[in-house]
Amino acid sequence: MKLPLVFLLSLASAIVLLGQTTDSAPRLRASSAPPPADPGVASEWDARKIIDALSQQAAHLKPIIGQVQPAAWLSKGAPAAYIAQWNTTQAELRYLIGAADSFARQPERLTLGLDMYFRMQAMESSLRSLIEGVRKYQNPALASIMQSVIAENSTNRDRLRQYLQDLAAQKEDEFQVADREAQRCRAALLQQPPPKTRRVSHP
Repeated sequence: MKLPLVFLLSLASAIVLLGQTTDSAPRLRASSAPPPADPGVASEWDARKIIDALSQQAAHLKPIIGQVQPAAWLSKGAPAAYIAQWNTTQAELRYLIGAADSFARQPERLTLGLDMYFRMQAMESSLRSLIEGVRKYQNPALASIMQSVIAENSTNRDRLRQYLQDLAAQKEDEFQVADREAQRCRAALLQQPPPKTRRVSHP
């Protein structure tokens, strides 16, 4: 059976998207330098180490975000939208921890990995908006701590992105191989002569 083109295109899109969603700084490579060798997909054990590290850092954020008090900012002229932002950040953090737990149990599942990755991006985006309010209306030192946690997460985030890119490429290759094999089998069946029908003689 021919594999859906939409599925293959979605995998390719995931690879491209992962490469575009974090680092905005250009990466330069000398034209004379040979391309790096493809190391393949990291082992599940290595993947779990990355996931666990990200999950632990997310867990460290929970009590820090709990110190944020956006309702008290209103008397200082802060917009009420910060309260909704705080609630959103807490929810995104819970979703991230849950997604990391699911992915750690099945690190070969690309869909679970993408869910974790995009949950992490959503949480960090929401947290960055909240940090500005913390710095302006509550405690600059607390804002700096929150910012440092995001910065510390960058290495593991990049490692997770690379693992997902490699995993997506591997899955796409596997499906393409399976698709070619299915086409070969169909062609072989079509080339076989039809079975001879036995004529029944009537008395």
